[in-house]
Amino acid sequence: MGNKVITVTSPLLPSLDDFIPYLQDIWDRKWLTNNGHYHKELERALCEYLEVPYISLFTNGTLPLMCALQALRITGEVITTPYSFVATTHALWWNGIKPIFVDINPETCNIDPDKIEAAITPKTTAIMPVHVYGKPCDVERIQEIADKYGLKVIYDAAHAFGVKVNGKSILEAGDISTLSFHATKVYNTIEGGALICHDEKTKNRIDYLKNFGFAGETTIVAPGINGKMDEVRAVYGLLNLKQVDAAINSRQQVAIKYREVLRNVEGISFMEDMPGVHHNYAYFPIFVDAPKYGMTRDELYFKMKEQNILSRRYFYPLISEFSTYRGLESAKPENLSVSHKIANSVICLPMYHNLDNSAIEYILNLIVK
Repeated sequence: MGNKVITVTSPLLPSLDDFIPYLQDIWDRKWLTNNGHYHKELERALCEYLEVPYISLFTNGTLPLMCALQALRITGEVITTPYSFVATTHALWWNGIKPIFVDINPETCNIDPDKIEAAITPKTTAIMPVHVYGKPCDVERIQEIADKYGLKVIYDAAHAFGVKVNGKSILEAGDISTLSFHATKVYNTIEGGALICHDEKTKNRIDYLKNFGFAGETTIVAPGINGKMDEVRAVYGLLNLKQVDAAINSRQQVAIKYREVLRNVEGISFMEDMPGVHHNYAYFPIFVDAPKYGMTRDELYFKMKEQNILSRRYFYPLISEFSTYRGLESAKPENLSVSHKIANSVICLPMYHNLDNSAIEYILNLIVK
């Protein structure tokens, strides 16, 4: 591959030729943000594509989490996972909520429902699971626990764009789900995000919260923030929506090629597709068993880096290891043994729609040794 760098991801970009006429229309309309024409159009298009009743667009993927907590008036403690991107827990911290970490399932890397009940206290008001790598959580078990204890459920579905279980959108689970449309995601609006809810009243409250709390020209109904998506990114998103299915199909082919070869490599394991699930192939994590493979995870990671393959150790370190959270009782390593094992063995390989066969072969040859 010479000096060519293979990045861990590459953004899905709309055609510039298609984009420019829309930009001209935005310039002509002179309405750049604040619930403009294309903003409304993208919300409608995403509701249809994702098969959800209500969606509210945001300028990034973190603000929907923060607004979800505000909209559902979550306080006290929230049970969540240490195995995620830090935004998951930061959203709790910024709302004055104490995260309670629960260990993960070793097969899915999602929060382990068997561990949730033991973490519930009188201060618990919600559960915030993450569909890690776009793999669906056990939403039925989680909902049973939530119903039993009167808890809300907010899903961080940042990785789960377009994911379905038995033909039904995973975004229908829980009280609220949130998405990230960051440039690194399967579907992106450069930066962006969305919140999915199930009733018009919640949708209206969310829309107030993301626009300073305005319910009219002179009426403020809540201490909101500014989380609105602009018209330029809304158009970008509309164009990307037309090609995201083809991109997901291409990602699936990359996953198939990785699995064909890695299945025969001792000490390297990976996730298979889940029965009944329409996956989006957002990531391709492998897990290194050092004694069997003959090399540690970090040795392989740096070997790849030296050869211009920029993989990522998602998610390492655990959120519970960062200074903000390390002192929490639930952050103690003995409570999160599976999470630590996974975090210390994972490498996410390059995965994107236009990853060519020569790059895939180069990556696999390096891993196979």
